[in-house]
Amino acid sequence: MAKDELVVAAVQLNSQADVTQNLDSCRELVERAKRRGAELVLLPENFAFFGAELDKRQVAESLADGEISNAIRRMAQDNSLCVIGGGFPERTADAARPHNTLLAVGPDGKDIASYRKIHLFDVELGSAGKYAESDATSAGADVAVAEVSGFKLGLSICYDLRFPELYRALSDLGAEVLLVPAAFTLHTGKDHWHVLLRARAIEAQAFVVAAAQQGSHPGNRQTYGHSLVVDPWGTVIAEATDGVGLVTATLERARLTTVRRSLPSLSHRKLGTSRA
Repeated sequence: MAKDELVVAAVQLNSQADVTQNLDSCRELVERAKRRGAELVLLPENFAFFGAELDKRQVAESLADGEISNAIRRMAQDNSLCVIGGGFPERTADAARPHNTLLAVGPDGKDIASYRKIHLFDVELGSAGKYAESDATSAGADVAVAEVSGFKLGLSICYDLRFPELYRALSDLGAEVLLVPAAFTLHTGKDHWHVLLRARAIEAQAFVVAAAQQGSHPGNRQTYGHSLVVDPWGTVIAEATDGVGLVTATLERARLTTVRRSLPSLSHRKLGTSRA
């Protein structure tokens, strides 16, 4: 049933290489989000495993019956809310390169949608480190939109944030809320995290919900944190402090409608559209 409002929670974690411990932390924070009135909880990228890249192969699983995917389903059903697992290793035909997959589960514990990260983080940041996600990850290819309580959710993961054409495609599919689970590095996050998230919100005239990792992780990795929610005008309406925790916000359809009516830039597009 379509609703006028949707209460969302963006969870901030400091995940490590222990899947059991990480999932326990997720359960606790999903329960906390429920107590705060959340109807949808977004977990960050690497929520279940944040160890060495090559070690992801050991925890890669099938979405049908894996430990991590089943844990998401139980969290959703036990708390009667939607849980979005924002990125974990899904087994592929190439055993050495699983997908980085997002799984959305409804309050009844049934899968709503999945999305496989398209853009992989292969960068050299000098003293801040070198990352080669593609060494142990297969890229996805399909754009995905899910629907929760009448709100259309555009799905993405972390490095996808730097590719506006993905979010334009999500807009074309009707996305009203953009989900960005992430493990942004401290080096890039301090300069680019807020700017990119606000830009995507303004361009798509959509809410953005971004859940992040924060702190130190195996392999000397440092993440930026600042899980947040942005409204369709580009205003940050909720933001986490450092450390493990969560933020909640109410997404109001009236706000979305007002912004899109007052400045109808989506209907003014000339390039990349079939409109005459």
